[in-house]
Amino acid sequence: MQTQLIPTRSQLQRAEVIRLEGVCKYYGAGETRVTALDHVDMAIHAGEYCCIMGASGSGKTTCMNIIGCLDRPSAGRYFLQGQDVSQLDDDQLATIRNRKLGFVFQSYYLLPQLTALENVMLPMIYANVPARERRERAEKMLNRVGMGHRLHNRPNALSGGQQQRVAIARALANDPVIILADEPTGALDSRTASEVMELFTELNASGITIVVVTHSAEVARHAQRICLFKDGRILHDHLHPSDLSQKHFG
Repeated sequence: MQTQLIPTRSQLQRAEVIRLEGVCKYYGAGETRVTALDHVDMAIHAGEYCCIMGASGSGKTTCMNIIGCLDRPSAGRYFLQGQDVSQLDDDQLATIRNRKLGFVFQSYYLLPQLTALENVMLPMIYANVPARERRERAEKMLNRVGMGHRLHNRPNALSGGQQQRVAIARALANDPVIILADEPTGALDSRTASEVMELFTELNASGITIVVVTHSAEVARHAQRICLFKDGRILHDHLHPSDLSQKHFG
């Protein structure tokens, strides 16, 4: 396994990709109101490999949904590459999701009737990428994740690990600013999960900014930096993987 290093001062001074300022998220109203995020401040810089970690109900998935423009904060501001996206309308958020964000989920979400190549090409259709370029770029991305030999297989002919590699290739298709992965190994056995996490390490080493959301210490240990959530707040902002211990799960 590749040794993970604490980010240097120069790394942390690189351009900010993500900034959350006093972000809150509420569900319900009055006495039934639930606070999912409570004045969260966070910055993620270009080239970082950051893990948002916490137990169920800690706020980590809500935070990812806001960073991924899948939800809006109830209060506070969210800047993506310096642009305040907190109050953008649905169409504007959809464009940002397509052009600037790549998503990897536990359940893959590959369309069963499409081949691996066609699944990776799909987000480029919505980005109006010309057909020839779509195919060339999709083949390149699939080769990059070790799936160049399965271009024409549909999901039901692929293993779980292979499907997740296709999903990662799809996330890379539009050259996103950041890759967001929500419990990306949750449906995989331990060996395959390790292979997928090593792929994330390789992608990050090439300069891609990655944020992984997980409750798993094994997954978190692949990151450079861990943000630990508890009760809707950030408990620790710059944990190193070697700092993880059982006390963080209490």
